[in-house]
Amino acid sequence: MHYAGPDSRYTGPSMALEISHNEIAPGTVVIAVVGKMMVGTGSEQIAGLVEELLRQGKRTVIFDLSGVTVLDSTGVGQFISSFNKIVAAGGEMRMAGATGHVFRTFHVSMLDKMFRFYATAEDAARG
Repeated sequence: MHYAGPDSRYTGPSMALEISHNEIAPGTVVIAVVGKMMVGTGSEQIAGLVEELLRQGKRTVIFDLSGVTVLDSTGVGQFISSFNKIVAAGGEMRMAGATGHVFRTFHVSMLDKMFRFYATAEDAARG
């Protein structure tokens, strides 16, 4: 797996998940996740990407979940891990575009109280 450049992509072996990121302002990056966020689809790569972005000095991380079609506990675990890393680095994590069963998954586990949710990545960027 390689991340090259500000708009890089990782595609898991099953091609069920695509992760891309783009710096939209100094220190602020949007990570777009498209597809199935579940065991075996490459969702575990998110935490590694977050670590790399934090090493580069990014402190506001927005996850755009508008393209997520399936989310299981493995995917949720990646967001919890990412949140802990971002907060430990003095940063902020924002969630955008989560609707339907994806948002309900966060709500049922009460993570909608821990993570800040926005309708769109643009709204999240404005804070």
